Amino acid sequence: MASNSDFVKYVADQCAGAGEISVKKMFGDYGIYCDGKIFGLICDDCFYLKPTEAVRPLLREVELRPPYEGAKDYFLIADVDDHDYLSMLVRETCKALPEPKKKATKSKKL
Repeated sequence: MASNSDFVKYVADQCAGAGEISVKKMFGDYGIYCDGKIFGLICDDCFYLKPTEAVRPLLREVELRPPYEGAKDYFLIADVDDHDYLSMLVRETCKALPEPKKKATKSKKL
């Protein structure tokens, strides 16, 4: 079951205090990015945050579960209504995650 686009927009808006938030459709659900760095997933109308040890103590409730079958566990963030809380979690998650790898540029054939 894919996520409702209104829910996706709501979560993105709630995270907006962390930086420039964008979403990309991926396999029927969504990846969510802050300043170009993927930090979570929105699957089946649930918000999942990449797990980091830096963020674990900041969570109100720690629930790990895979966002889709065969995936690694992510933090399930059930409380998506607190803008300041979500923005803080996103900022701290992004600080703890490695920088995205640069994509190789394709050379043009003459």
